[in-house]
Amino acid sequence: MVPGGPLSRGYTGRMTPGERVRIYEVGPRDGLQNEVRPIATADKARFVGLLADAGLREIEATSFVSPKAVPQLADAEELLRTLERRPGVRYPVLVPNERGLARAEAAGAEAMAIFTAASDAFARANIGMTVDESIERSRPVVARARELGWWTRGYVSTAFGCPYTGRVAPERVVEVALRLAELGVDEVALGDTIGVGVPAQVADLVGLLAVAGLAVERLAFHFHDTRGTALANVVAGLHAGVRCFDASTGGTGGCPYAPGAAGNLATEDLVYLLDGLGHEHGVRLEGVLAAARFVAVVLGRPLASKVGQAGGWDPATGRAVGRE
Repeated sequence: MVPGGPLSRGYTGRMTPGERVRIYEVGPRDGLQNEVRPIATADKARFVGLLADAGLREIEATSFVSPKAVPQLADAEELLRTLERRPGVRYPVLVPNERGLARAEAAGAEAMAIFTAASDAFARANIGMTVDESIERSRPVVARARELGWWTRGYVSTAFGCPYTGRVAPERVVEVALRLAELGVDEVALGDTIGVGVPAQVADLVGLLAVAGLAVERLAFHFHDTRGTALANVVAGLHAGVRCFDASTGGTGGCPYAPGAAGNLATEDLVYLLDGLGHEHGVRLEGVLAAARFVAVVLGRPLASKVGQAGGWDPATGRAVGRE
């Protein structure tokens, strides 16, 4: 970051009255989708329940992509039908096409996300089509979801870099984001799929989108912590006015089409940061840590997140909080 950049202009970490940060939990879907060992549907449902217990109010539960493409989420219908739906909690599902939408509708979904990329090379590797083709494929999906009254989100993967072609021009990201917004999605989530973005790029991208007419209230960021910049990028996003950030409890997840992409930003690390900055979000750190420990046992490996290992911190006593 150059001197005088966006993070050096007096950011205090405080928000104006009435504003909140939304934490959009992706652990049950993005965090688990690449796990090879089958996970019981009951364990997935328990994980979602623990996340709701922790105060998370947006939990991306599963995906209605082809079971052949993502075997781990082949139980999408069963999971959605067996979930205990909590009042005030949104359970979006990932939907790739009209067939997936029909499955989601039959299973009782009420919110969904579609997806594309800013890179044609990544889109071809991920979904076998160009960015243009993927957007056109999503057009009737979004139209039908709007008829049903569903909340909708559009993902733009590789918003900072592509594992196959390198740097992605921010102008290209703006173009794709605007096209998703024109479809009518409620929110556009910009994904740092391989974790190469840095804070100055985050601020610049938000600025370009604002100039192009996409309101900051319709933006979210989905950061991977591959190179350790996710939390710094969150702070840059906060300073730029973005109020929604994706995270995966336990820091699980990655992308099979993005070599070297480590897990998502851990929800517990994000909650600790937001608590320290004084932001309201409604999520209890100890509850998230309980969910993180549960999923770590299910996956058979220790927690990799920083706060998962160290716990939170009580400044009044100097002791760790929520650590076993």
